[in-house]
Amino acid sequence: MAKKRILTGDRPTGQLHLGHYVGSLKNRVRLQDQYDQYILIADVQALTDNFDNPQKVNKNLKELVYDYLSVGIDPQKTTIFVQSLIPQIAELTVFYLNLVTLERVLRNPTVKTEIKDKGFDKNLPAGFAMYPVSQAADITCVNADLVPVGEDQLPMIEQTREIVRKFNSLYGEVFVEPEALLGDVPRLPGTDGNSKMSKSLGNAIYLSDDRDTVSKKVMGMYTDPNRLHPTDPGNPEGNPVFIYHEVFNEDKSEVEDFKKRYREGKVGDVEVKKRLAEVLNKMLDPIRERRANVSSHEVDTILHQGTEKARQTASEVMSRVRSAMKIDYKI
Repeated sequence: MAKKRILTGDRPTGQLHLGHYVGSLKNRVRLQDQYDQYILIADVQALTDNFDNPQKVNKNLKELVYDYLSVGIDPQKTTIFVQSLIPQIAELTVFYLNLVTLERVLRNPTVKTEIKDKGFDKNLPAGFAMYPVSQAADITCVNADLVPVGEDQLPMIEQTREIVRKFNSLYGEVFVEPEALLGDVPRLPGTDGNSKMSKSLGNAIYLSDDRDTVSKKVMGMYTDPNRLHPTDPGNPEGNPVFIYHEVFNEDKSEVEDFKKRYREGKVGDVEVKKRLAEVLNKMLDPIRERRANVSSHEVDTILHQGTEKARQTASEVMSRVRSAMKIDYKI
């Protein structure tokens, strides 16, 4: 029996960070042995809000591959490809635009939040507004069964499922309805206490950060704002430093001891942060080592071979789509 298929991906707008790691990357490494996994580098989607700075997208495209390989994604098991080099995605997007209303797209909670965050207001690019439709085409161009995502992307998967249902009801059963798969930690807060770690907010610890950078970022992390002295009782609940300890520190008894002493005013922020920096650097060391051993030629080869394979898969899917829609013209 053929393996079920996964589609996931990232926008090439910056380096990947710890939020990506616990939210999706760890799942991708684990699942690549069980599924036929495709990872899309979403350069077209990145251009929807970087159309005036395409060099930013170009610069970061290969950096994603370095991050993928450094965390253990195996190109022999996972197909890594470039979105803009798969013309079938654009073709499928056009067909899907007839199956969804503008009002429904703009009601998408993720889209609404991002429009506000990016300050688009009345100057909303049509391409950005329609990116949930393009994302549906990304997922279904390989007819994926499963999509590993962060919590903020759940509305996007639901919209994809709606589009799939509409297509199948009109033209016949061509696509599977993809399921979302949340990571171990649906949402990792930023170092500044913001509810989400984000490239655009500058509150991220990157997988490629060196040891000194990680330590510096950890020592500057937001903690309990009501705690003025190390001897003041503090609140570890909702405190990013303790959330990171809970996620990354494997010594759970140590974490509980830190929490107890923090509540009692018997441990300072500096001690807790220094230990967190040690934990994170220990985890990131093998990732850094793998990244250092990846060559530019290897990245180019992986992208070429992966894109060729994805193009073939998408071509087979589009053949079924055109047949179902009765537009497989013999001309």
